[in-house]
Amino acid sequence: MSTDVTNTPVDPPPADQPDAATRTAIPWWTRGDTNAFFGLGFNILVNVLTLTGLMIGVVAVPAGDVLGTVLPALGVALILGNLYYTFLARSLARRENRSDVTALPYGPSVPHMFIVVFVVMLPVYLATDDPMQAWQAGLAWAFLIGIIVMIGAFVGPYIRKLTPRAAMLGTLAGISITFISMRPAAQIWEAAWIGLPVLAIILIGFFTDVKLPFGIPVGLAALLVGTAIGWIGGYMSAPDVAQAVSDIAIGVPDLRLDMLFSGLADLAPLLGTAIPLGVYNFTEAMSNVESAAAAGDDYNLRSVLLADGAGAVVGSAFGSPFPPAVYIGHPGWKDAGGRAGYSLASGVVIGILCFLGFFGVLDAVLPVPAIVPILLYIGLLIGAQAFQAVPRLHAVAVVAAILPNLAQWAHGLIDNALNAAGTSASEVGMEALNGAGVVYEGLKTLGEGAVLVGLILGAMVTFVLDKKFLYAAAAAAVGAVLSFVGLIHAPEVAWAANPPVALGYLFFGLVCALYWLLPGAKDPVVVDEADVVAGH
Repeated sequence: MSTDVTNTPVDPPPADQPDAATRTAIPWWTRGDTNAFFGLGFNILVNVLTLTGLMIGVVAVPAGDVLGTVLPALGVALILGNLYYTFLARSLARRENRSDVTALPYGPSVPHMFIVVFVVMLPVYLATDDPMQAWQAGLAWAFLIGIIVMIGAFVGPYIRKLTPRAAMLGTLAGISITFISMRPAAQIWEAAWIGLPVLAIILIGFFTDVKLPFGIPVGLAALLVGTAIGWIGGYMSAPDVAQAVSDIAIGVPDLRLDMLFSGLADLAPLLGTAIPLGVYNFTEAMSNVESAAAAGDDYNLRSVLLADGAGAVVGSAFGSPFPPAVYIGHPGWKDAGGRAGYSLASGVVIGILCFLGFFGVLDAVLPVPAIVPILLYIGLLIGAQAFQAVPRLHAVAVVAAILPNLAQWAHGLIDNALNAAGTSASEVGMEALNGAGVVYEGLKTLGEGAVLVGLILGAMVTFVLDKKFLYAAAAAAVGAVLSFVGLIHAPEVAWAANPPVALGYLFFGLVCALYWLLPGAKDPVVVDEADVVAGH
């Protein structure tokens, strides 16, 4: 039986589903992808080199384990994550019939890289003298981060709505100034004749509109110039390169569930940083998705958060304590011409380098002062953004949110210095430290759970500045509860962990509530949005 369909009417395709004749071709690679690839690729490269050095030099994990297990595990997460974000970009491009969609940049998170080493793993190593136990703690911490981020896919929008921007960005600025900027800055000035020319290239290339000839990528030019100066000046050693080449070995990713479960057996000390940083992760991801939407690429937030959380969980299962995440900077890579291909290329190239064990060779070939200026650039950018993206009135709250991270960083330096001298703060004594101008106990208390403390303190100050005194009292009440259970201002989670600090927060809230009763307390505060230089 046949049917004549020559005159059968056909419904037109929906408006958001163009027919084949009008569908825009989506290229796999463009010239702009080349520029974006070098920028993002070298950014990830620097981060991987840095975390490699931190694992070996700070936590004393054997180089064979770092190159043979940690980096291949990270390589798995990078390839899968960037493949996923390339898929999201191409799906968005097909759905909206556009060829200019830019993938979200993805790689190992810089703040978490330093936090997990200096705040999570190093204290365990110093207490036990066992790098394997420190590594296990790092894996458990990364796993928790992943779980919290995936939970954040469902609750994150509500938390972000309640938290002032100054508190969020101020906390991030505190991390960027301390754990991201200070160490690279010191390393630059250890060999300023290498690091400062590289810093000049990066600052001019990324902060001005002056372009290099022939479209040479800024990151590539900076790395080549610094490496050339280092080798010509005798800073590097050829025998070290030969040794690194002889140590090259292919790393095959394998599950390290035994180490992960061992780390998860002692969760309490990890919660103070895992919970606030997990909260920060999903709120920062929301900011990055919003930033991409403002640039024209509107991604589904839940899809991004679930992917970020899964990347951390998968990486920890294979042995990596470094949670990957969507990076800040999507609009920049879009302006550079990046589309969907640059993300996948970056993940695949860096992932292959991780599997082949080439990072030991790269570490021997590339001078540290030539690669850390880009980390200093990131720290400067994030720190400055905290003040640029909020009204001028809220700059005070930004500084308040920075303080806990400064305290945590200073306290860690004091402990590390005393440990290197073969002693400790308790052996030296609080009286002697106070006599030398070191307020050790105050720094320790303020810095415990610094990320979450920064969020709360920044929120309290923001609400006070806006004369939202009842909101400030509520934020202080949250601080009191978290202090009492040990999520902040205490070394571990416990009931009645720090009652005096909890009482202090309650008194702060009581003062704010009483001020709310005074005349003039309800007069609105006029915030001049023209003061905001740049959005987040």
